[in-house]
Amino acid sequence: MGKAGMNLLRLCRRNFSVIPVSVGRRQYGTSGTHKTVRIGCASGFWGDTPTAAPQLIHNGNLDFLMFDYLSEITMSLLTAARAKNPEFGYAPDFVLFAIGPYLNEIKRRGIRVLSNAGGINPEGCAAALRQAAGKAGVDLKVAVITGDDLMPRKEELITSAVPDMLSGHPLPQTVHSINAYLGAGPIARALDEGADVVITGRCSDSSLALAPLMHEFGWQSGDFDHLAAGSLAGHLIECGAQVTGGIYTDWQTVPDWHNIGFPIAEASNTGSILITKPPGTGGVVCRGSVAEQMLYEIGDPRAYILPDVVCDFTGVKLSEVEDGVVVTGAKGKPATDTYKASATYMDGYKMTAVCCVGGPKSKEKGKKTAEAILKRCKNIFKMLKISDFKRTHIQVLGGEDTYGPHFSSVDGPREGVIWISVHHSDKKALELFSREIAAAGTGMAPGLTSIVGGRPKPSPLLRLHSFLIKKNECKINISMDGNKRAYCESSDSWVSSAAYNYADQPVSSVSGLVSGSKSYRLEDLAFTRSGDKGDSCNIGVIARHPALYPYLKKALTSQSVADYFSHVFPADVNPVENIKRYEVDGIHGLNFILENSLGGGGVASLRSDPQGKAYGQMLLDFIVKDMPEVQTLK
Repeated sequence: MGKAGMNLLRLCRRNFSVIPVSVGRRQYGTSGTHKTVRIGCASGFWGDTPTAAPQLIHNGNLDFLMFDYLSEITMSLLTAARAKNPEFGYAPDFVLFAIGPYLNEIKRRGIRVLSNAGGINPEGCAAALRQAAGKAGVDLKVAVITGDDLMPRKEELITSAVPDMLSGHPLPQTVHSINAYLGAGPIARALDEGADVVITGRCSDSSLALAPLMHEFGWQSGDFDHLAAGSLAGHLIECGAQVTGGIYTDWQTVPDWHNIGFPIAEASNTGSILITKPPGTGGVVCRGSVAEQMLYEIGDPRAYILPDVVCDFTGVKLSEVEDGVVVTGAKGKPATDTYKASATYMDGYKMTAVCCVGGPKSKEKGKKTAEAILKRCKNIFKMLKISDFKRTHIQVLGGEDTYGPHFSSVDGPREGVIWISVHHSDKKALELFSREIAAAGTGMAPGLTSIVGGRPKPSPLLRLHSFLIKKNECKINISMDGNKRAYCESSDSWVSSAAYNYADQPVSSVSGLVSGSKSYRLEDLAFTRSGDKGDSCNIGVIARHPALYPYLKKALTSQSVADYFSHVFPADVNPVENIKRYEVDGIHGLNFILENSLGGGGVASLRSDPQGKAYGQMLLDFIVKDMPEVQTLK
């Protein structure tokens, strides 16, 4: 961060007062009279650090502990695992490393656990947990929620040609997994019936936090604002350490990454939320870290659609306090009559080769080498009557290719990494490509040093197909103590999903701004964070100080952001027509959605950043012009 940014950061801290509160289990807020519930999150994805659970169990003073493991691609991987062995299909880390070693302590402290670790085999996950509990001598009531797996209806859904939500294309024959995002209702019911641990398949990530609040506070389907607040609590902590200083814009100010604290949401029955972390841990909980996470991977903040409620986050307020950040102001609207469902399907194979190159003009050498490898392969394909690659992608990491026209290197780097990714319908074609890479070491550019990981191997290329399915078509069941019973959602207040097809948010007028001759990098003025939803990327931008917000609204238009990121869109796509901008006035933020910007997104993308994680970082170099001295903006 530049000097101006540091000065502005000090200004921000002066302008956001710290309000001391007494924080303890079941006590919250300045009055100290409201009942509260403390929920910790020990996993943001399958593969998160197993060190999170013990810090929360021993020092979090928790009522509930949640573990989030699933993504769309994870579901497909679990489907493939179960196809090889019917006992597989869940996240074994949950039992082996996350709670297995701590079952006695969890039971002793009365902490109840919720997790979507069940994947496509929640019953198998529950059986493994019961076995571990038996060995530990711990009596656990384990409930299982099923009904999200729609693969038994595969042929029916293919025949009905359910359209993708964005492209409108029908569900392909090569579908590999299909899962609906269930809500918090059945989880809350299982807690009502005395479950110590609730294991689900696919559900909305935030429902793992909303469910215990519905259980503890008796929130019903019509308590829209409370449900929105509970969903926001879940959204903030579902990604683990991302809200406690992980991937924070001001990363250099965050202490002790090696011992970063995992988040705790302390929720009041009034709907207020305190985001905090265990004492003595690293990381930071501040307005910036919470605001970044609030906008992470959401669409229209006026209508963030979840299974239990539709949330309006535009009026949310954040207040820094002694122990963290208090979050208020979430508003709720009636839930829709549909669940979102995500399917993955096969679309051939992909392969990525990564090679190191050193010496002068490494970027040019790397690019020419990659182009020559592909040209040789295409000539071989012609001789063997094999079709051409479906797609190819070349980058030279270290040469700032991801920045497109905004690269800063003049003479080019003296070392780099060649990234060549290819897509083909025939696995044999990719095997030919793999064999041709090594030959570049003796017959092409000087300075090629190694192929990272050896010769690459083909892997299935999976694409995402998202669609809506009527809630009453999904048969949800709760199983516990050998009993299985149906669960039915309350449909009294449901509305059609079309009710939330809002028009693009009009750009509010910005007038009366004091202009000046100064220019600032966006990093000096704002926090940013980006993430993916399929082939779309969202970038949240939050002003470091309220007085800067009007300047950001004026400078960061859909057109200016489209111009800045024009290189990430396909050649046949108009960037500005694929960018949506939303204003989030409560936190002085903007949310941008860049549709069709990730080269297919996820496993379908050939890029080194298939999830747009660096887009927000790239935007930090955007120049905001014609500003006064930031120190004068109070």
